[in-house]
Amino acid sequence: MKKIVVLTGAGMSAASGLATFRGAGGLWGEYPVQQVATPEGWYKNPNLVTNFYNDLRKQLLSVSPNEGHCILAKLEKDFKVDIITQNVDDLHERAGSSSVTHLHGELTKVCSSKSPNNPKYIKTLAPEDYEVKIGDLAEDGSQIRPFIVWFGEAVPMIEQASNLVQKADILIIIGTSLQVYPAAGLIHFAPKGCPIYVIDPNSLALPENQHITHLEMGAVEGMQTLYAKLLAKKE
Repeated sequence: MKKIVVLTGAGMSAASGLATFRGAGGLWGEYPVQQVATPEGWYKNPNLVTNFYNDLRKQLLSVSPNEGHCILAKLEKDFKVDIITQNVDDLHERAGSSSVTHLHGELTKVCSSKSPNNPKYIKTLAPEDYEVKIGDLAEDGSQIRPFIVWFGEAVPMIEQASNLVQKADILIIIGTSLQVYPAAGLIHFAPKGCPIYVIDPNSLALPENQHITHLEMGAVEGMQTLYAKLLAKKE
């Protein structure tokens, strides 16, 4: 069974109605990155940061996986599929994908502010507990914080992600500008000769020395098109 590795970015979630961080109308326009997505912002105003992520969790409850998410889950019937996502939502899991690596953390989880990546203190919130308060403590006694990789922090899952890409028979990249590192560098780990499909409606600066097909479409239309192509090649 061929192995498909998928890298998804904000365009994947935007098709479900989730606000993106970059671009016109993005969340960074309303909340400067430094305030809500850096360790310094957290230490300066943990209340603001806590409420920002509480609001994002509420938004997550109001959306559902789109057809693009569902097609990726459906691909598991015919391929071994590993998803690497830059998104912090749980839409891939809710669509039924069984192997999802989150590069930038998970919105539905919280962790220790003293030791953010210690698995002992990482906790998954039930939807009824999405409202985190100042004074809610991790088991090490520190204030719980969002389990999100902020700017200036290491990306613990990048090595696992690069190992997955190195073993890909097919690489699919959906809804990412390939501008945010280290995630943008993953394309260079694809094996020589590995077909790469990039689904994004925007013009992108893509490497010229790889087997890249750019489908200039949104996530849903692009996955509908690619799904038909992959199944036709398999027959």
